[in-house]
Amino acid sequence: MARFRLFRYRRPSLSTALGLTRAKRRFKTRTGYYAATRWMRAPTNFRRRMLRRAGYYSGPMKFLRFLFGRRR
Repeated sequence: MARFRLFRYRRPSLSTALGLTRAKRRFKTRTGYYAATRWMRAPTNFRRRMLRRAGYYSGPMKFLRFLFGRRR
């Protein structure tokens, strides 16, 4: 479980504070929703895996993206 922090970078949403987000995730996990829709996330997961292997999410690359901004 995550460690409790006194100060947060962002304020949690109302549904997160009430525990609704966790309840939805728990329900989807137990009913097998994530396993059934896994094939639909495969292209996105593959792209993210390739970017991670190429070092796109490394510290220096994050800093460079911060300096120069993202091109769209």
